[in-house]
Amino acid sequence: MPVVNHIDDVITALDDIITQSETKNDTSGYFAALYRQVTLRVKEGITNNEFEDGPRMEKFDVIFASRYLDAYFAWKNKLPVSASWQKAFNSSTHYWPIVLQHLLMGMNAHINLDLGIAAAEVSQNKNIHDLQKDFNKINDILSSLVAGVQNNLAAIWPRLQWILQKTKGVDDFLVDFSMQLSRDGAWKFALSLAEQPIDSLPLLIKARDEIIAEKSKLVSSPGFFANLVFGIIRLGEKGSVQEKIECLK
Repeated sequence: MPVVNHIDDVITALDDIITQSETKNDTSGYFAALYRQVTLRVKEGITNNEFEDGPRMEKFDVIFASRYLDAYFAWKNKLPVSASWQKAFNSSTHYWPIVLQHLLMGMNAHINLDLGIAAAEVSQNKNIHDLQKDFNKINDILSSLVAGVQNNLAAIWPRLQWILQKTKGVDDFLVDFSMQLSRDGAWKFALSLAEQPIDSLPLLIKARDEIIAEKSKLVSSPGFFANLVFGIIRLGEKGSVQEKIECLK
């Protein structure tokens, strides 16, 4: 696990994961490539004073990213990870998930579980409500990703956009899932953690993790019709894993 103290350290760690993933044709690099975009956007926001407290936001970003990086390197070394991340990483070992499913699985674990934990940690011994505006801003950045990713992938595979337009139910499924990610669940979770003594947090996090892991089935097993459409998309996907990662970068 690399040492991560600043946002530039996060970007360097993500670059290393992306390089390794491209070399090994590892689809777990899809999420890292997307996350690199997010981190660069947050860094830009800090530089441009878009957040109420730039230094706090950098610390928040480092804590948040470290949860993903810790999970990634633990999984690569066959060590235990949270149930939510285990579900996400497991998808990288299967042929059939389309790129968008890989991304949504990662977003589910990172936003619905990790984001609230990071918010509570960066606010430890402080009033967590002071963080809410900056929390909402970073959550807006995260929840805006799905449509942009669809457009990026459609630039390489135009059939994807055509299929999503023709199968409105599947497109609605993707939008509904991304909306769930942007709702206030992560913030409520952060508040619940902030209100409890530190020694009770592991049990609360474990309970939340189990719920989020179960929620991942919305993406991995969305039903017969959606699976059929995703299968068609998967067979129509062109390009190597490396080319797809480059698109997401």
